[in-house]
Amino acid sequence: MTATEPSAQAGFAALLGAIQASEVIDLTVTMAEHLPAAWPTHVPFQRKVYNWYASRPDQIQPIQGFRGPYQTAWLALDEHCGTHFDAPTHFIPPPDSGLPHASELGLQTGDKVALDRLMGPAAVIDATELTGQGEGGVSPEITVELVQRWEQANGPLQAGEVVLFRTDWDDRYVPVPDGSAFVLDPFLRQQGPGWPTPGIPLLQYLLDRGVQTVGLDGTSVGSSHDGAPPHQFGLGRGMLYIELLTNLRRLPPRDAFFMFLPIKVQGSTGGPGRAIALVPKG
Repeated sequence: MTATEPSAQAGFAALLGAIQASEVIDLTVTMAEHLPAAWPTHVPFQRKVYNWYASRPDQIQPIQGFRGPYQTAWLALDEHCGTHFDAPTHFIPPPDSGLPHASELGLQTGDKVALDRLMGPAAVIDATELTGQGEGGVSPEITVELVQRWEQANGPLQAGEVVLFRTDWDDRYVPVPDGSAFVLDPFLRQQGPGWPTPGIPLLQYLLDRGVQTVGLDGTSVGSSHDGAPPHQFGLGRGMLYIELLTNLRRLPPRDAFFMFLPIKVQGSTGGPGRAIALVPKG
């Protein structure tokens, strides 16, 4: 046994103990055809049964079971559907494209993003005071001042933390037609309030603090009325965005550990996955 093995075993035991002493909070929205899971101008989410346990002459669409006594379905799934992350290449073109904002980060596709960039200690910042403000589909801006007030109460943000903005916008993630208020009304119809989003000054503030990964329980880190600039700014500086989270109200301002594991698709611009947080019990 080498000198390092006992310490490695002790570290594993400590990790296992921390996990067993934690509650697992699911931060992932459910995807379904009647929920506002997809961006309105992208491919809508669909799940269709391909094979059922046995054939059934259903009234609208017969279901076949001749492939075997099991059930499976196929999915129509946009890369930015449901709870998902944005890789840099979502808005940053490759360096040889000659396009605005092009850089080497445009080569960083979803399958190349290191998973440890999508996990870390969570700093959950309450921005619910902004939710419901505004009209005409305009997103209220989460400001540096709001975050500084949070820091006064909870301590300064630290490099490597995952900053999660809690807005409770996920209350609008309900079946349509009521679910139209989640993204369709503010973005396409320009009706009602937009979801709160961090402004570019705040994104720079987070970068200055060493924060590289940002998530929120709204539709997008980009505003409903001008979504491209925050993506171009942050993703163009190596940030990662995790969008359409839920249940952030169940997390403390600090002491939770956040993890997001996306599906792995070659050349992707990001992808959906499962987001969880580990919160100490008691």
